[in-house]
Parts: sequence; C-alpha cells; structure tokens
Amino acid sequence: MSTRIIKNSPYKPRAKKVIYYKRESPDSFTIRLDWQLKHEPGQFIFCSLPGIGEAPISICSYSDKYIELNIREVGNVTKALSGIKKGDKLLARGPYGKAYPMELFRGNNVIIIGGGCGVAPLKGVIEYLEKKRKDFKDVSLFFGFRTPDDVLFGKKIPDWKKKFDINISFDKVQKNMKTCYSGKQGFVTQLVDDNVKDNSNKIVFICGPPIMIDKTAELLLNKGFHEDQIYLSAERLMYCGMGKCGRCMIHGKYTCLDGAVFRYDELKDYKDD
Repeated sequence: MSTRIIKNSPYKPRAKKVIYYKRESPDSFTIRLDWQLKHEPGQFIFCSLPGIGEAPISICSYSDKYIELNIREVGNVTKALSGIKKGDKLLARGPYGKAYPMELFRGNNVIIIGGGCGVAPLKGVIEYLEKKRKDFKDVSLFFGFRTPDDVLFGKKIPDWKKKFDINISFDKVQKNMKTCYSGKQGFVTQLVDDNVKDNSNKIVFICGPPIMIDKTAELLLNKGFHEDQIYLSAERLMYCGMGKCGRCMIHGKYTCLDGAVFRYDELKDYKDD
C-alpha cells in the first residue's frame, strides 16, 4: 500500500530530457523538454536538480509535443540549471496553477503587456493565439525590456510582427551594447498610453515587475477599462505547488492554486502585506 502511494505521489518529479537550449539574454535562457504534458497558458511546473534544489518555472510554450521554459538566473537552482546542456536530463513535476480562461475571451480583441522576464509566461498565450487565430479579433503585443540586449525570443519577433501588432520599448539604450539600436527609449507604460485608446471589446494580460503591473493597470483603469477586463500574474515563493505549505498565500488565496493568474479585482487591494 505504502509503495503505491509513493509511486503515485504528485510530489514525485520525473526525469525529462533537454532537447533545446538557447541563451536569450545575459541573465536568461530557454530550454525545451521532451515532455508531452497536457497544459494551458499561464500554468507552471517545478524543475529540480538533485543535491541543489527545486524552483517553480512558468511554461512559455503551448504545444502538445514539448514544454519550453525561459529561466532567469536569480538563485542557486536557476543558476545551476543554466549550466545544463542539450541531451542532459533534469527533474520536473506539474503542471500547476490556474490557467488563463482563454475560452471566455473568444471574439475579443486581446492586449498582451509584458515587462522583462514577464514576457516569458505570456509567450504561451501568444502561441495559443497563433494556433486559434480565427477565434480572436485584433491582438496587440507591448513588450518592455531594460536594453536591446535583454530582449527575449528575438527570433520569434519577426514572425509575430506578421500576425500581430507589436510594440517594444527599452528603458535604456547605451552605446556599448552588443545589439545595435538607434530608436526611441522609454517605459512600456508610455507605449500603452500612446496606443491603447479605449476598452472596447478588449481583454488585457499583464505580467512583469510589480511596479510595472501596478502602473499599467492604473493607466488602463483611467482609460475606462473595467476590472474584469484585466488579468495579471502574481509571483510568490512556492514550495509544494499544491496549497499545502501556505508559503505563497496572498490574503487567503494560494498563488499556486488560485493563481498565478488572477483577475485584477481579485488582487487589487493587495499591497505588500
């Protein structure tokens, strides 16, 4: 009996092979796992390396053939994962979390706003929209990065330009960068302010640094958007992913179970407490 419980434990990770590795920016990389995992945009998995630890990582793809993860090097686990190579294996479990309710948005215009590494979870939404393009109206992408060297998924952007309206901003443009760029600089909030005029038949997804999410949501509300038109992603430390440890709780809501995707009105009163 005990053997069967351990074998079927949802905590138990499985070894998955890395079939693709790409350095995206100085502090982030993308890997693809040979894992035919049923999932929806907005969900995440846990990745681990024996003897080092485990970390929750958002799924940045929408495919029934593989799982892609964009990982930013911010701690021991993610820094160790950066050394993994194509052909290596890591441990993974999931998926976890509540996905974006994409079926509810059919027939709407979609606005996707991402800042820095917050663009990664939104890539799964973009790939969903690519596969179901006829079900949605206009799609606009707004991405903000620190510098041109920090752009994620640079090879995908030309293809996205053919299908969607895409707008990119850079906080800083310096002379000693690897990437040549001579355009404007500014925050993504300015791009949104300049290009989004009204809330007509629109749904908005926002993911990025907390201050960017707060400022963008405030800007949209001032333009007449309703709270139920705005969805955002929350980030908290997670240990179990199944609502058992309570580490990720926000005012009675488990980020791992009730999120990490939330409608704006579910978290609007949350500050830093």
